Amino acid sequence: MPSTLEKARKNPDSNKARILTAARKLFGEYGFQGTTTRMIAKKVGIDISTLYYHWGEKADLYEAVITDLNEGIEEQFAVIERRSRGKSLADRLDIAIEVMCDYLHESPEISNLLLLGYFSNSKTEVSLDEKVAGHIANIAIAMRLADDREHVSPRAKARIMILWNAVLNFISGESFFRPILEVEQSEYLDVVKETLKDLLIPAFTVSTKTAAPATPESD
Repeated sequence: MPSTLEKARKNPDSNKARILTAARKLFGEYGFQGTTTRMIAKKVGIDISTLYYHWGEKADLYEAVITDLNEGIEEQFAVIERRSRGKSLADRLDIAIEVMCDYLHESPEISNLLLLGYFSNSKTEVSLDEKVAGHIANIAIAMRLADDREHVSPRAKARIMILWNAVLNFISGESFFRPILEVEQSEYLDVVKETLKDLLIPAFTVSTKTAAPATPESD
């Protein structure tokens, strides 16, 4: 039997899907604790009982939002891995920055949700810790800094965390950073991409050359 999340995905005009979309945006703006079911119901334009009928408790809806978010991120990492196969580390990093920035910029609530999950003192039963660790491992594998999830070194994780958090902060903080940079909204993402590439690609490639020799890539 399809889950509630699967049903929402199959019918984007349904109340289930509309509730999920509204919840994702509100959780991204106010966090789990700051968002109420009444706020979500009001945004969708439904009675609160309808929300409970479709999704149950707030924690159930939040878990669905996080699951949907994580599966979307996993799909993007698969895209990075496909496009990066057989390319140099510099090219792989260029592709990763392009894909990650474009995807997160289209849905800024993703960055907000992740950052709120990192730093919030109010923890829920739905933890992002394992998911984030998985994302970091997947990027390391896509960058060919590790062969599999069981063999990602602390050094590789730290490098990926610099990249991952830089992208999240630039996307989530656009309204704060853009006036400081004095650029138009249409220019902002290009500036972010260019800056990340200028700083991180040389840092990654030099660091890799000075590290222990890696296992040769195979096509």
